[in-house]
Amino acid sequence: MSFAGRKRGRFERNCACSGIDIHCHVVPSSFPSTPGGRAIKGWPSMSPVVDCHATVVIDDKPYRTIGDACWVAERRIEEMDKAGIQIQALSPMPELFGYWIEAEAADGLNRHVNDVIAAMVEQGRGRFVGLGGVPLQDIDLAIRELQRIMAQPGFHGVEIGSNINGVAIGDPRFHPFFAEAEKLGAAIFVHAVRPAGMDRLVGPAPLQQVLAYPTDVGLAAASVITGNLLKHFPNLRIAFSHGGGTLASLLPRLEQGYATFPALTDALFEPPSVQAKRLYADTLVFDTETLRRVISVFGEDKVMIGTDYPFNFREKDPLACVDAALADQAGRERLTFANALTFLAIEEVSNA
Repeated sequence: MSFAGRKRGRFERNCACSGIDIHCHVVPSSFPSTPGGRAIKGWPSMSPVVDCHATVVIDDKPYRTIGDACWVAERRIEEMDKAGIQIQALSPMPELFGYWIEAEAADGLNRHVNDVIAAMVEQGRGRFVGLGGVPLQDIDLAIRELQRIMAQPGFHGVEIGSNINGVAIGDPRFHPFFAEAEKLGAAIFVHAVRPAGMDRLVGPAPLQQVLAYPTDVGLAAASVITGNLLKHFPNLRIAFSHGGGTLASLLPRLEQGYATFPALTDALFEPPSVQAKRLYADTLVFDTETLRRVISVFGEDKVMIGTDYPFNFREKDPLACVDAALADQAGRERLTFANALTFLAIEEVSNA
């Protein structure tokens, strides 16, 4: 039985605060010990909370210092109200996917993070929905965890990495997972993780987020197109963070290649530009003209607010960005909430 067409929640618009942010992360305030207490490379831990801040530690090295908005629902809601955001879609900090650790241990880590998300959804009283994580290095375990969370109220899909240990998400080995996601009606949000090209960057570590993330997301989106993923799973709802990354720049070349090389023409079930309009993307590009280009590539009905809240490198005034990019009110309403309702399978109800 397919659940792809079913709505998973209801939305009553608050006129003062109606945006839906599909790109928001959660970090638990603590992590369990490793299975059996043994050392597992890549397993996270958390330093004690001091003045509402703590540091995620991985392999005995500080990974990121974060604020308690990562795990305190009330703190998030205060800032959502200020930004005009009514609903956040909560997803794991990507380093918590654990694709690079043994599958059974990663399964336990994802389950822990998903249970934290579930608790925050409940605490949020309608202000949050969940996009969980799954251990995609093991397809069977990933499907099992997908089924578990999609059976829980409040979960609307999953967040996955732009690559799984270097394998593009358009690779056919992931088809069984996407088949189950389509069957369950689960939204898929793609976020950069451990991106390619780090050896080509010259400068400090934050360039991974600044430059390598959108590059890897663009390649992930391109792999979905060249791998004909939506030919196999036409009802799959899949969105890409960071405005689809570099896809907006790659797409004209891909389109020209489709028209030039018979092998590419024969390989794709639809032109790349047509396939791109079946995908979703967020608004997190930090530039009005770039956002307009993203809207042109994906379509006005496929772009949604994304902020990367609550991290420092984020969009702090997302509604203003949409207002600057679009002149017409109908288009603004699509980007601020209507498109996200469709992506997340939420039904809007009248407050009359």
